[in-house]
Amino acid sequence: MPQGKPLVVPQDGLTTRQRRNRPLVVVHTGEMKGKSTAAFGLALRGWNQGWSIGVFQFVKSAKWKVGEENALVALGRVHEQTGEGGPVEWHKMGAGWSWSRKRGEEADHADAAREGWAEIARRIAAEQHDMYVLDEFTYPLKWGWVDVDEVVSALRDRPGHQHVVITGRDAPQALVDAADLVTRMTKVKHPMDAGTKGQRGIEW
Repeated sequence: MPQGKPLVVPQDGLTTRQRRNRPLVVVHTGEMKGKSTAAFGLALRGWNQGWSIGVFQFVKSAKWKVGEENALVALGRVHEQTGEGGPVEWHKMGAGWSWSRKRGEEADHADAAREGWAEIARRIAAEQHDMYVLDEFTYPLKWGWVDVDEVVSALRDRPGHQHVVITGRDAPQALVDAADLVTRMTKVKHPMDAGTKGQRGIEW
């Protein structure tokens, strides 16, 4: 894409404006750090456009606090108080829905993931948000807790103008095939290679 221009213009009957403004499914996968960070960067851009942002974290503990959560929730308050940007919702295990209060057993986590996805699917059908960040969502798909074909179908048939960003390692091939933009984070070098643990402001 030299200078941000596509190499090929498809003969799809759409205008440049229509093609440029179509809703996207974005997947950030691979073994290296930065998948969620990039997704939350997109959420910040969406907030600046006045979009409704919905963040849904899978596999994360309710006690685990990440800087992006504090920042985006604060921006949600800015919207409520001033009208600037867009509304923000942030949901994860341990906060909000009944599924998040189950604990311990793998079957409980699987049920939680399915119930979480069912709620997201309802919101997509209702066009509740402009951008969804499904953080670490590839893991419930990989483990078979949530049906990949069901997810792909819901994303493919979603109404309106809703962007969906999905993060996590080992994204299923069916999801990769269905996505419009896929980035695979590949490690070249990492501080942990030299025995350095994660640090404040970089990992959280």
